[in-house]
Amino acid sequence: MPSLKRKLRETDARLSSVLCTIPSAVVTQAIAVSGIDAVIVDLEHGAVDYGSAHAMIAATQGTDCAPLVRVAENESAQIKRALDIGAEGIVFPLIRTAEDARKAVASMRYPPHGRRGFGPFIAQSRWGESLPTYPAAIGPELVCCLLVETADAVENIEEICAVPGIDLLVPAQFDLSTDLGVMGQFDHPEFQAALARVESAAKAAGLPLGNAAMAKPQADALFDRGYRLIAGFDVLWIREKAAEMHVWCQT
Repeated sequence: MPSLKRKLRETDARLSSVLCTIPSAVVTQAIAVSGIDAVIVDLEHGAVDYGSAHAMIAATQGTDCAPLVRVAENESAQIKRALDIGAEGIVFPLIRTAEDARKAVASMRYPPHGRRGFGPFIAQSRWGESLPTYPAAIGPELVCCLLVETADAVENIEEICAVPGIDLLVPAQFDLSTDLGVMGQFDHPEFQAALARVESAAKAAGLPLGNAAMAKPQADALFDRGYRLIAGFDVLWIREKAAEMHVWCQT
């Protein structure tokens, strides 16, 4: 059964995730059995197609790792397809307004509470359900994660956080700093002010926060600031480890 929404409700739980840009069930399975809480199959920036995405989601079967999917845009056709291949939740990019947030939430829910089209022909097997039982058993446990990536989102963050049905909020550092005109300058006052506003709004609304961490000190700093979930990147870790091994051979 889905587990990530329950874990997010446990306020003292520190959670881990990996953004999977490599279209490989083998890589995803290795990550899932490591004890990681969630994998995020990347349909926005990675090389993953829907066939690979289904195989990657299926590769988490038998583990406690939640398979989420980051879609390319906040469009109902993409969301229902990701959920119908068995995703436990959706990561929504480029949420700018409260209306965007409401659209995201509605796209994950069946009528009368939303606008998701019915067709979990594959998802029913992923979750051990049937077509009639899937909506009630799995629907309420799906995770809605919003990415805060733009100055517009920061300006509207209090209204966004007030939308019912959001489970996780992630300020995407590179996208947000780029949109603010200070790409990668995470110490820049403008970026820091935007991040602080997002953190404050999420805290006031009781929404869990997530962010990227590539090393333990970075993860510790995020947890100390109240973040609940950290994310790493499969392809960056592989490159880093390969480069480290190469150094061993230098004289």
